[in-house]
Amino acid sequence: MYILKNSFLSIIRNKGRNILIGIIILVIAASSTVTLAIRNTANNLVKNYEESHDIIASIAFNRQELSHNFEGGEDARKENIEAFNEIEQITLEDIKKYGESSYLKDYYYYIATSLNSDTLSKASDSYEYEVEDKKTTTSTTTSGPSGNMPPMGKGGNRQMVTRNNTTVITKSKETFQSSRNLTGDFELDGYSSYDAMTDFTNGIYKVTDGEMISDFSAFECVISSELATLNKVKVGDTIKLKNPTTKDTYDFVVKGIYEDNSEQDDAVNMYSPSANKIITGSEVIQKLIKDDDTLVTNTTPSFVLQNKDVIEEFTEEVKSKGLSDYYTVNTNVDELESATQSISNVKTFATMFLVITLIISAIVLLVINMINIRERKYEIGVYRTIGVSKFKLTMQFVLELLIVAIIMLGIGAVCGTFLAKPVGNILLENEIESSKASQEEISNNFGKGGRMDMKFGGVVNIQPVDKIEAVVDFTVIAELVGIGVFLTVISSLASMISIQRFSPLTILKERS
Repeated sequence: MYILKNSFLSIIRNKGRNILIGIIILVIAASSTVTLAIRNTANNLVKNYEESHDIIASIAFNRQELSHNFEGGEDARKENIEAFNEIEQITLEDIKKYGESSYLKDYYYYIATSLNSDTLSKASDSYEYEVEDKKTTTSTTTSGPSGNMPPMGKGGNRQMVTRNNTTVITKSKETFQSSRNLTGDFELDGYSSYDAMTDFTNGIYKVTDGEMISDFSAFECVISSELATLNKVKVGDTIKLKNPTTKDTYDFVVKGIYEDNSEQDDAVNMYSPSANKIITGSEVIQKLIKDDDTLVTNTTPSFVLQNKDVIEEFTEEVKSKGLSDYYTVNTNVDELESATQSISNVKTFATMFLVITLIISAIVLLVINMINIRERKYEIGVYRTIGVSKFKLTMQFVLELLIVAIIMLGIGAVCGTFLAKPVGNILLENEIESSKASQEEISNNFGKGGRMDMKFGGVVNIQPVDKIEAVVDFTVIAELVGIGVFLTVISSLASMISIQRFSPLTILKERS
């Protein structure tokens, strides 16, 4: 109690010196509060982003592995093409086997096949028009470029065919054909869940009329706006699709019509790549396969990992379960880290600024305290002469600085709150608006103003923030107290060393 009383009296007696120390600590406290608030806010944003976005692993064909085998001339290339055609596709049974893993939260997939139709016209770049030819009544065929033809883009050539006064212009491209290619006129994609519909969650496709399918086992579908316009199909109509091999027909009810919002750089193509794509549920495709097990299908899986730390373990596991070396496991980790790079940079900058501020502040306070000890050398000598122990005297000097530090840290924390809160609010408000806009946009992609009852993975799992929490919270206060103790101990080193080293008789002699 005696030490505490003397500490308060000493602070009052030396107002000028303590005001100077207080101003320095006030600046330190305010800047530290702002820095800690920004750093913690940025850290929370990154953490929330990582928690709300799933780590997705996909299995893709490893072209690099195949390209290693193309050295050795024409014979080697021919053998490798044959080997490529013999690579087994990933089946639904394989996906389910890979999905039984402790490293996964969930998995989903879509199955693509192709069907024909006797009632639907395929969206194609081929077209016909009538020409007047009074002299020619027989069919003739002309191949090659024509001076009257429109200019061609890259990657194709046109053929002009004249049949009984009707000119048909078709466009062809050289493509590599394999047994995996879907051969029907209409691509039928069956999704296992809404999570698998990444083209809709990413905004590439958007339902503009009707709604997305609700029953993944029913013969319902969503078709492209181009196909709907070409065939005058409306929501609620029934379309007939036919198996190219068995000629079996299937009736699909059109639940919605979607648009393809992807940018098309190829001006040669009249229609988008998704013009003939029809979307349905994966269980529907499985029913088609039961009817005809020779139906050509492609299955594309997506695996939701527990976290990014298990990527290597999951890769090794699927390899041990039989995944071919010609396949590789890819993830979206780089995309997620790229998305949070700017926020991470803010956190790094704030941390560096805090460290530099503390180092400079500690040095300044240490120098000021050394000067203070030299000015109070006679006071120290008197206390030691009347019998005050070195420990009690050291504690008095430490308490003086600690009292000033606590008072100014409190004031600085209040000042820092007013400075840090707008910055924290801007960061949080941007995250709120981004999350709400992203969720609303994705929901709208599924039609009828958005179906908010749907559950998605990835970006849609971001929970909207209802209110902005106080930026200066208990964590920041606790860190400020730690900073105050740290600065007090560092700056008190001068008094601790001096009091232990000074001799009271020597001090008094020097004074006299």
